[in-house]
Amino acid sequence: MFWALTTDFVERKGLEFEQVLADIETLNQWARAARLEVTAISLAAYPFVQEDYALLPHGASIGSGYGPIVVACQPISLDELRQIEVVVPGRLTTAFLALRLVLGDFPFRELPFAEIPEEIASGRAKAGLLIHEGQLTFQSHGLVKILDLGEWWLLETGLPLPLGVTVARRDLGEQILHDVAKVLGEAIQSALDHRADALEYAVQFGRGIDAAVADRFVSMYVNELTRDYGQEGRKAVTELLRRGEAIRAFPDPIQVDFIR
Repeated sequence: MFWALTTDFVERKGLEFEQVLADIETLNQWARAARLEVTAISLAAYPFVQEDYALLPHGASIGSGYGPIVVACQPISLDELRQIEVVVPGRLTTAFLALRLVLGDFPFRELPFAEIPEEIASGRAKAGLLIHEGQLTFQSHGLVKILDLGEWWLLETGLPLPLGVTVARRDLGEQILHDVAKVLGEAIQSALDHRADALEYAVQFGRGIDAAVADRFVSMYVNELTRDYGQEGRKAVTELLRRGEAIRAFPDPIQVDFIR
């Protein structure tokens, strides 16, 4: 999404951008310490950092009818799933929140997302929650899909499932927040307009996945809702957070606040 910041396609408005790479749960934890001025986080982490950060109007990862999946070595029912330990990629991830909405309370263990497929394939875990490209590559580990949370969410609500969001720190001030939003919005549009070049750049950060898998994954999560939430995307954000509040997943009441 931010390939264009490495080119001359976007006017940066005097802003300097330094790319910081980390897995999503690490970024969630860093956001709780307000470490970065602008960062991707899980939507489920936003209520924990809303005092320090506001939502940018773009940069979200939103899937319609697909999303994080629960996998195992063999088919199991949802009732069985509630009784066994599930390895998850972090308790602040939106995937974990969505699974709680399906299962209620269930035994779980946290593990870095890239390690989860092998944890299940080896027999050290009976089931796991996969995010990122694991949603596409799980069969290569001999695993079977038990539940697709994006599919469940669409059937439940009729809405796409918002997973990752991009936020900016409020103490940057109104003008800089506005400039950040404009620059990053133009960068995302530029990536959509020059998709092949942006994808070639992105593959180097793909954790060893091939270009075909990267292309498919990007097609799933970088789309028109990434460019702008629109009414549907904002409704999905509000509904997911409302349901999280209903199960007392968050410490404080939520104030959904988008930068203009």
